[in-house]
Amino acid sequence: RKGPNIVGPTGLLQPIADGVKLFIKEPIRPATSSQTLFLLAPTLALSQAMIIWTPLPMPVSFSEMSLGIMFILALSSLTVYTILGSGWASNSKYALIGALRAVAQTISYEVTLALILLCTILLSGNFMLQNFNISQEAIWFVIPMWPLAMMWYISTLAETNRAPFDLTEGESELVSGFNVEYAGGPFALFFLAEYANILMMNTISTIIFLGSSTLLPLYNTTVILMTKAALLSMVFLWVRASYPRFRYDQLMHLVWKNFLPITLALTIWFIALPISALMTPPIT
Repeated sequence: RKGPNIVGPTGLLQPIADGVKLFIKEPIRPATSSQTLFLLAPTLALSQAMIIWTPLPMPVSFSEMSLGIMFILALSSLTVYTILGSGWASNSKYALIGALRAVAQTISYEVTLALILLCTILLSGNFMLQNFNISQEAIWFVIPMWPLAMMWYISTLAETNRAPFDLTEGESELVSGFNVEYAGGPFALFFLAEYANILMMNTISTIIFLGSSTLLPLYNTTVILMTKAALLSMVFLWVRASYPRFRYDQLMHLVWKNFLPITLALTIWFIALPISALMTPPIT
């Protein structure tokens, strides 16, 4: 058979059934684990994944933050603590190695993501995410900034621990990674957080590089934004099916030896360009 096809039409409701099944199972806690942190880590992971959506304009945000991008950067850094906490609290060698890998990977790729965000801020002239829609009325940022857009997308794959950068979940070497000791509800919370982060990253990619028009009605803008984010998420699955997992040294070599120097050079270019042309970035 090609896959689960019992629940709902052609198995479309299978993910919901899986989620319900996980939550009604008994939560197993290892006897030697740190009980409080073990249960707190998945809860914090999902909470943090949900809070990041607050400043995202879709097209109206829950909170119009003047430093929305800084808020997202600060909160995405907190993911590290939930992964490290779960790996350490499990009191398992596999979980700890997986957690340490995830932490090193997340911190490394966040440097590149922050520099690319700085370049987009220099073009839009504001830290507010709402401003990106106005700045991209004439042309999407993905066209003049295509090298940065490509590096951004690859870095989001690494940031969310998806294939081909899913070294934290290497089944052949780490069984399942940092969540190896989890079962039932806490395990489901980790996966909800993971997929919420994937959708969030793709929504941010859409806002920054494929900005929605402010001329359309709100309903149309929301539908277009969701469609673009869904298409980018489908590319995540396409990449997973197409590429094998990276070796750990290749993963680190890619960001520190390739992405970082190129991103730094392009950041200097975007800073120098308006100054050399006697222009200033648009102020809104």
